[in-house]
Amino acid sequence: MTADAAGSSSSGRAKLADVARLAGVSVGTASKALSGSGRMRPETRQRVLEAVAELDFRPNPQAQSLHSGRSWTVGLMTTDGIGRFSTPVLLGAEDALGAGKISVLLCDTRGDAIREQHHLRNLMDRRVDGIIVTGRRTDARPPLEGVQRIPTVYALSPSTDPDDISVVSDDLSGVRLAVEHLLATGRTRIAHITGPAHHAAARDRARHTLDVLGGAGLEIVGGRAQFGEWSEAWGRRATENILRTAPDTDALFCGNDQIARGAADALRENGVDTPGRVAVVGYDNWDTMVLACRPPLTTIDTNLTEVGRQAALRLLDAIGSRPEPGVHTVPCRLVVREST
Repeated sequence: MTADAAGSSSSGRAKLADVARLAGVSVGTASKALSGSGRMRPETRQRVLEAVAELDFRPNPQAQSLHSGRSWTVGLMTTDGIGRFSTPVLLGAEDALGAGKISVLLCDTRGDAIREQHHLRNLMDRRVDGIIVTGRRTDARPPLEGVQRIPTVYALSPSTDPDDISVVSDDLSGVRLAVEHLLATGRTRIAHITGPAHHAAARDRARHTLDVLGGAGLEIVGGRAQFGEWSEAWGRRATENILRTAPDTDALFCGNDQIARGAADALRENGVDTPGRVAVVGYDNWDTMVLACRPPLTTIDTNLTEVGRQAALRLLDAIGSRPEPGVHTVPCRLVVREST
C-alpha cells in the first residue's frame, strides 16, 4: 500500500505523508506506528499519534483491512462494573488507540467467568486485533483461555503467567513518595491504616511502608499495619483506636482515600488538628473523596490513565509481532493538599 492509499485523495485531506512530515519520521515509520507493526521508541509512536490528531488524519479502513487483514478494533475486557478503576484505564487506552483510528469494544464481565467467556467468544468472532484486560483490584488474575493467537495485555490486574504482558501501577514508588513526604514534613510517628489483608493492594502497600520506614531507621506505630476494610467507617474506627493507644502518633498513611477521609473525620471529631498535630495521606486520588474531605487530602495518584495508555502501546507492539512479556510498572505521583 502506498502512502496515499491510507488516506483520501480528495483535495485538502491529510495524507500519511503529511503525518510523517509533521512527526519528523519517514512514511514507513508513520505507517508502522499506526498499524502497530515494527518496533520503535514509545515517544516516536506518540509523536505520530499526536500528528494524526493535529491533522485529523483519517485512514481508509477498507483499504487498510484489505492490505493488512486486520479489523482495526481492540477489545477491552473489565471486571470493574462500577468503573472506578477501569474508566481511567479505558480513557488512557483510547487516547493511544483512537489517534490511530482503532476502535475499542468495551466488555464488562462483572467478575463472572461464564460472562467472560461469552464476551471473549464475541470478540474473537469480530476478529479483534488484540485485547486489553483490566479490573478493579491489583491482585494477579489467571490469563484468558483460548486467546493464544490474539495479542493480549493485562492492565492494573496483572496476569499470573510471567510470559504474558502486564502493565501495573508501581505501588513501591507510591508508598515511597507518601512516606518520604511525611518524613520531609518532620513526621516520625507514622501509622498505616489499610484494607483487607487478602487484597494484594493492602498487603503490598503495608509491606512497602514497613520497608521504607525501616530504611529511614523508624518503626511503624504499633509495630504493624492496621488491616481492615476499604471504607470510611474503618478509617474512623482505626484512627480512634490509634489516638487511644498511641497518642504521640503524628501521621496517618492510609491505604486508600476512603480510609483517609474517615481518618480525617475522626481526627476532627476528636479535636485533633490536621495537619498541625496529625498529618493524613491517602491513596488513589479519587476526586470524590479527596476534594470533599476536610481538609482536602494529600494522596497518591496511581496514574491509571497512563497505565491504560502504556497497555495500549504495548498491545500495538504485540500486534506488530514485537511483544515484550513481563510486568511493566508505571510510576505513581504525589498530589499535595491541605492535609499535610
